[in-house]
Amino acid sequence: MNTRNPPLAGQPAESIPSCVHHAVRSGLLTTIALAIASIATPAKAIDFGPDGMFSLTGFAEFTTGMQGSYCHECQVADRSASKQIQASDAIAPGKPFDNAATTFWQFQPYLGMKTKIGGGFELVGLLSQRWRDGAVDGRSTETRYGGKVDVPGYWYEKNIGIGHEDYGSVRIGSMTTRAWSVADFPYATSVGLSSAWASSGAGYGMLANALRLGSRPLDIAEGDLYLELTYDRGDTNFTRLKPAFYELYAQFHKGDLVVDAMYQDATNGGPGAWGHAPFSSITPFSPDDTYVNPGNGTSLSGNKQSIAMVMARYEVNTKLQVSGGVRRNEWSGASVVYNPATNWTTAFNVDYSNPFAASNMGYGATSTDVLLGARYRWGKWLFSTGMVHLGKAATDNPSERGQSNSATFNTIGAQYELRPGLNLQGTAGNVQYARRGLSPMSMPGNDSFSNVDSRVSTSGRWLTLGMVYVF
Repeated sequence: MNTRNPPLAGQPAESIPSCVHHAVRSGLLTTIALAIASIATPAKAIDFGPDGMFSLTGFAEFTTGMQGSYCHECQVADRSASKQIQASDAIAPGKPFDNAATTFWQFQPYLGMKTKIGGGFELVGLLSQRWRDGAVDGRSTETRYGGKVDVPGYWYEKNIGIGHEDYGSVRIGSMTTRAWSVADFPYATSVGLSSAWASSGAGYGMLANALRLGSRPLDIAEGDLYLELTYDRGDTNFTRLKPAFYELYAQFHKGDLVVDAMYQDATNGGPGAWGHAPFSSITPFSPDDTYVNPGNGTSLSGNKQSIAMVMARYEVNTKLQVSGGVRRNEWSGASVVYNPATNWTTAFNVDYSNPFAASNMGYGATSTDVLLGARYRWGKWLFSTGMVHLGKAATDNPSERGQSNSATFNTIGAQYELRPGLNLQGTAGNVQYARRGLSPMSMPGNDSFSNVDSRVSTSGRWLTLGMVYVF
């Protein structure tokens, strides 16, 4: 459940990113949820300042449930090690996998600003950050970088812009990409598959040095068309392998039909398959840009990734909504390069078949992913079901790096409105892999999105209960 951000003039309202559903179980959750319920007020933005120029919105989520087919510390290498490194492939023998209790919370406020500056122009700004954490059987799993900030060093929104209803809009600063934020909400979150759809694939999700240009609404084919171009220059300390990110976005709205289409083209961002990833540079360390290995003369090579995605939703009637999407991923591949000064190895879809090779080569790959969903409203109840299929990849790599595997995630869910802005929700889901081994190329890790490791089990289930409060 989410709400919407204050939009720029002439631009569709952006959506608060999703509440990621995870299996969890905790008596503490009940205490917290009851406390929130007792003080909750009708959900609406909190406006303040001269003429209400500032607006505060946001959401908080707590969930609890049970997780099946979970294997604790089955990977021999540290769990933070990249899936793309061969040393991360090994599984410790004899490790059992069983049911587990997991907990999860996240909180994200949005501070918006909007004021008229004359001539029909509006000055706008948006500031937002997300905090989150979670655990499986009491062991923290959700915090990626050792803290509660979702992605340290990056803001979800920290930008300023100007807009006019006749001319469109321009915005600069930190912001989320459309390929992540729109895929996340309203599409995947509404059917309990936000991570599996929005955080997979060859795209990027967060920008720190972006320029975004938006059109005014255009009358096309008896509907409204909005067009947008976003550019990010990445880390300017990289002069040889200069980063460059482009995203084209179009939204067409006609009656009860909405179609969202986007294309991302990214050069020299960090190689990977985490669609939520920030775009900055091919490594976090600028000395890597000019480093040459004295042993074999190799240097860091460039990286290219792109996605093309179309999603649509249709209101069949006042109760039923159906939705779907298809995404094409393309990776250039990234060879293994090690710089002892920064202790950094970058890799994607690498051939490890020759143990005596001076440098292990990365191969290009393509894959296709699919989303399907439906929601039905009945009074204060909202029922949903969804499916995400992450397909096998086409590549010339002679090594198996997950290209032969696929994953299908399915969910059914129910949500009940306790009072405006406060919702009780439950989700049951399962994942099915095509084979046991490395996870599909569209997944950033071997146990991503479900805590079910594809090297240990070909299937797993989970059940969650929780509350979401939107203000």
